[in-house]
Parts: sequence; C-alpha cells; structure tokens
Amino acid sequence: MLWLILEACAAFFALVFIVWWTMFSGRKEHNGRPVSARQKEQQKRQQARETTDNDPR
Repeated sequence: MLWLILEACAAFFALVFIVWWTMFSGRKEHNGRPVSARQKEQQKRQQARETTDNDPR
C-alpha cells in the first residue's frame, strides 16, 4: 500500500514539474508569434507617422 502511495506521489510531482516547465520556459515575447490585426494596424500608423514627420516641406 505504501508503495502505491509513493508511486502516485512521484507521478503527481512529475506531472506538476512537466506543466511548470512548459509554462515558464517557453518562447519569449514576440518570438515567432503571429501578429494580431490590431498590432498590424498600429505598426502601419507608426510607419505613416514616421514618413510624414520626415517630409521636407
């Protein structure tokens, strides 16, 4: 009976470790993630501002 409890605890801790490892050691921010439509629109606006700010009139 004690062996079953130890084995169940080991399996539980292995599961918790695997979940923790995958949650916190994943990709960093904007590393291969798709850009949302809102972010694309903001980037377009920023580029438009930069081109109009540099216009020598």
